[in-house]
Amino acid sequence: MATYVFSYRMPEDYTPGRPETVAAWTAWFDGMGTSVTDLGKPVLQASALGDCGGGTRLGGYSLITADDLEAALKLAKGCPSLQHGGGIEVGVLGEVAGRPQPA
Repeated sequence: MATYVFSYRMPEDYTPGRPETVAAWTAWFDGMGTSVTDLGKPVLQASALGDCGGGTRLGGYSLITADDLEAALKLAKGCPSLQHGGGIEVGVLGEVAGRPQPA
């Protein structure tokens, strides 16, 4: 099973921590069960270089396990950022050759 990073893109004017959004994120994470290997953290301040998609900012990340990219995308479809004008990027993580891996 591979590990995927979910990178959340939120509208620039999105305010984290509102009760209704906290409830939506909590329900989504709970619904993914053991696929969530690292809940991640929200991003409270961000800046960007290059083309990162106009009108959005980095909102946070999570690490998820799934059988393949299709399965990871199926999990991503429930992301609350999609209901708030944001997006979610999904990428499979690889190993870096020659670097020790944490135990």
